[in-house]
Amino acid sequence: QRVVGHFVEESGIALVVPDDARINQDVLVPLADTAGARPGQVVVVEITQQPGPRQPPLGRVVEILGKSGAPGMASEIAIRNFDLRWEWPEGVEEEATAFGDVVTEKMAKGRRDLRELPLVTIDGADARDFDDAVYAQRRKNGWRLVVAIADVSFYVKPGNPLDQEAVERATSVYFPGRVIPMLPEALSNGLCSLKPDEDRLCLVCDMSINNEGKVTRSRFDAAVMRSQARLTYDQVWEWIVSGDEEIRPGAAEISASLKDLYGLYKALRKARTRRGAIDFESSEVQFVFDERGAVADIVPYERNDAHMLIEECMITANVEAALFLLRHSMPGPFRVHEPPPPDKLTSLEEFLRGVGIKVPWRNKPQPRDFEMLVQQVKGREDQHLIMAVLLRAQSLASYQAANGGHFGLALPAYAHFTSPIRRYPDLLVHRAIHYLLRHRSSADYPLGRDRMDRLSEQCSHRSRRAEEAERDVNERLKAFFMEQHIGDEFKGQVTGVTSFGLFVELRQNQVSGLVHITSLPNDYYHFDPVVHRLTGDRTGKVFQLAQKVTVKVMAVNVDERKIDFELVK
Repeated sequence: QRVVGHFVEESGIALVVPDDARINQDVLVPLADTAGARPGQVVVVEITQQPGPRQPPLGRVVEILGKSGAPGMASEIAIRNFDLRWEWPEGVEEEATAFGDVVTEKMAKGRRDLRELPLVTIDGADARDFDDAVYAQRRKNGWRLVVAIADVSFYVKPGNPLDQEAVERATSVYFPGRVIPMLPEALSNGLCSLKPDEDRLCLVCDMSINNEGKVTRSRFDAAVMRSQARLTYDQVWEWIVSGDEEIRPGAAEISASLKDLYGLYKALRKARTRRGAIDFESSEVQFVFDERGAVADIVPYERNDAHMLIEECMITANVEAALFLLRHSMPGPFRVHEPPPPDKLTSLEEFLRGVGIKVPWRNKPQPRDFEMLVQQVKGREDQHLIMAVLLRAQSLASYQAANGGHFGLALPAYAHFTSPIRRYPDLLVHRAIHYLLRHRSSADYPLGRDRMDRLSEQCSHRSRRAEEAERDVNERLKAFFMEQHIGDEFKGQVTGVTSFGLFVELRQNQVSGLVHITSLPNDYYHFDPVVHRLTGDRTGKVFQLAQKVTVKVMAVNVDERKIDFELVK
């Protein structure tokens, strides 16, 4: 119905060239329907007449987004290309603000009171929606771990306008410098967010964990809490490394909890290793913007033990939520990750042999086999590349009404429970837990298996769409950035070898581009797909995976997100 593209006007004819490469027909626009668009602008055109055998589609301009390459344009285009909902329908924001901005005693009535417990939130420096808080205490035979999650289900009731919009979105979408939230800001950054020193409603998972990192007992409660501090990952990690007594003056209880959290984290990591969970070390980048909002730099995003500490606490609470649903025969949504499909396994095995690694499985691999590979390649020059290939060989995780286990985490059951502000499946899990706390049984639960199947499928689709939109924006921003560096030289590594050239990833910012075969040293090249290698017929020159190279940026096509490199001799 609607297409995003570049407005072109030539010889009295106006047309829109679609931004989406899959749409290979330009849209003709009558001059009366251009809405004042100028050549070079990015516009949204509404199709008024679909194409016929001998005629192109006709349309009219309904929105002018602005100049291509303008700050924020990457996310504006992705929002429309991926059909993301970014405006609130009538009544939704009003419903969100109607709750006010404080938790009243009436709201908190009948809930477990955890306001004196030194719960804290630990998030990234730029986070604004805090949906999880943690507390730990060392005990004789292990630890007590409390994970408190914002109780979004108290405010978002099934069937209300808020809920209808939340289920349509199903997830928040995170672009560099911009968020398309699942819930209006009055809730996502306001009443639901676990801000310090403010009463907040929560659903809490209170666990006893032994010295081996195994949960021996857990209980769920509707509670009211008051976060004692808003901490960042870097702040917590720097304090742990420093060995100081207190993270800040007068924070003895918080500091004691953080020390116990770190001790518990080490036990949970050991338990993770014992069960053979795959520990993929994904390398991410952050975009640095200048005062105009343009990309000034791309830098690696460093993860530390504070990130992984929170991750392990969340995984532990997610498992307990899944087991709680299973014990009461409650339909999901469970987060299911199946073993790698046979076709992906075959190509992975060929790749591993090609880079000189012995395949550790015979028939069906176990998570432990992949973790063994991860440990085996640590420290290798091609570690980053092998990790990427191992990751690509995995199945896509999805939401399902029936439990199917989680292969990557080596867990028999898993559900998303810890982020209801930004994920609809977590909200569904919260509603199921609340129902069980009230009724002690799943009998007469209004969401049956069929409805849960449909909701799970929709949430999986929306989650993948959000990931694709985020990837699209990142690739476009990388292209914008590299446009400023045409003619510059960078060090990189060959991450792909094809019959038409080499894909090279730059070391300092993880930008990928193509060295086309026609720009390789003059020769006829033989391509070996098994060992991913190009060999020169005359010179015998070899180009292969993981090879270190220096390249020069030759050309950038922002619209197609393509970057051309040339080898520097």
